[in-house]
Amino acid sequence: MQVGILGSGDVARVLGAGFIATGHTVRLGSRTPDSEPLVAWKKKVGPSGSTGSFAAAAEYGELVLLCTHGVDTPAVIQLAGPRHFDGKVLIDVTNPLNQTPEGPVLTVGFSDSAGEGVQRLLPKAKVVKAFNTVGSLHMFRPQFPGGPPDMFYCGNDAEAKRQVASILTSFGWNPIDVGGIEGARLLEPMCILWVTCGIRLGSWDIAFKLLRK
Repeated sequence: MQVGILGSGDVARVLGAGFIATGHTVRLGSRTPDSEPLVAWKKKVGPSGSTGSFAAAAEYGELVLLCTHGVDTPAVIQLAGPRHFDGKVLIDVTNPLNQTPEGPVLTVGFSDSAGEGVQRLLPKAKVVKAFNTVGSLHMFRPQFPGGPPDMFYCGNDAEAKRQVASILTSFGWNPIDVGGIEGARLLEPMCILWVTCGIRLGSWDIAFKLLRK
């Protein structure tokens, strides 16, 4: 499958490498597709990885991921061209955060979410929020003593969610469906919880696990 990823930071590069490792081809979209970090990434992942503009990545992808800074997402979507998302599954990995001296704060919530905003901007896309509750270090095949951690996801289209659940499983996660895209109102604050726990525990080697009997 051809995967288009909008973004070029750590999250985009890690997930892109993960898709390549599981047999897909990937194009990362960036304002600076020939930057030094992206040239190094292409050298590392080989011929299955390429870079281009946001529009080139969105058009290329049969599956598309949003891995931008959350507050920049609307502008990136416009640069990518909304029509390039029509009919496609779009995994929204973003969190709508602003950095303050006290730490990150949400710019959207709790009666709305960035995930819902993406779905409104792209009504013909099948938006699924996922991968937003852990750091990039553990996004692909996380290894924890307690077994595979859980990744919560949500979206309105049942088939799109099945596809994303399959991807999560292949990436080493136990997927947990929390309902429609409005579930992003719960998942985006979990990013703040993850950051807070990381700071207080002094480690970013953490992930969430829902215990059941």
